[in-house]
Amino acid sequence: MSRKLASIQKVLAVDSIPGADAIECLTILGWKVVAKKGEFKVGDLIVYCEVDSIFPEKPEFEFLRKNNFRIKTICLRKQVSQGIAFPLSILPSALSEVGVCLEGLDVTDILGVTKYEVQIPAQLAGVVKGNFPEFLHKTDEERIQTCKQLLEKHQNKKFYVTEKVDGSSMTVYLRSHDQLVHGEFGICSRNMDLKETEENAYWKVARKLDLENKMRLVNKAIALQGELVGMGVQGNKYKLSDLHFYIFNVYDIFAQRYMSYEEMLNVVDDLIGLETVPLITQNYLLPKTVDELVEFSKGKSLLNKDTHREGIVLRPLVEEYEPDLHGRLSFKAINPDFLLKYNE
Repeated sequence: MSRKLASIQKVLAVDSIPGADAIECLTILGWKVVAKKGEFKVGDLIVYCEVDSIFPEKPEFEFLRKNNFRIKTICLRKQVSQGIAFPLSILPSALSEVGVCLEGLDVTDILGVTKYEVQIPAQLAGVVKGNFPEFLHKTDEERIQTCKQLLEKHQNKKFYVTEKVDGSSMTVYLRSHDQLVHGEFGICSRNMDLKETEENAYWKVARKLDLENKMRLVNKAIALQGELVGMGVQGNKYKLSDLHFYIFNVYDIFAQRYMSYEEMLNVVDDLIGLETVPLITQNYLLPKTVDELVEFSKGKSLLNKDTHREGIVLRPLVEEYEPDLHGRLSFKAINPDFLLKYNE
């Protein structure tokens, strides 16, 4: 699903903040958003903009200049706030009437909002061979706050929960139309298929782990998807002394499907010497509220006990299609403590 950075949403609740006279807390979708007291009431349709939204340099958004027009996770009077709410009047007059503004309408382009992207260092950018291959799927889970209905929909179903590792997305593939031993081996960043170069970090770790030879020996048309973590990647928050590749997906290219958790572990075992992202539990039952799941996402990383974990990713033990996500049943909860500490 493409991310709606700015959309029409309904105020579901308005709660006071202890010790605060001028502000209060709104519930929008599954998000908590601090707003001026009395500005909105329950049931109001508003324009909600998610964290990492970048606004255009216009007079109406001048108050955001101190943050380079970017919406960040903040904490006011001990209340975490994620996103910002505007009245409908922020929209062009033709859209600002309640009868025209339907709940859920995407207004990202109308407002000129774009997504904040972390600058990619040269060692990760590499030399581009082509776009991300069409025979693969990019990895990008929805945050639970935007799909909170899943908590009720999948109650009493067991999920496995892994740590969301803060690295750089890496996909390694081997495919062929006939004999796999002669198949095409390649490596991708989040958005691009990369040529092999000596200085590129993705290719360095692939050669260190001997991924091409191992994948040819397994003799399957598969893609390994995971996070590249370590020196020179995202500030190396885990204080690792070398580059590591932590796998969270194995994709069957011929069948065009993600493997189940057990199948993925079997492939990783066959490849010998590879690591998956840290497992937190494989017997998790979903809570009833978003707040409970966000609380569960908090804690220290299993890669370094002195670092906040970025969050968690939840998937059923057996792969399942979820219509509300227009794809596999897979979603995430981000640790607000991590966002507040590393929100640069």
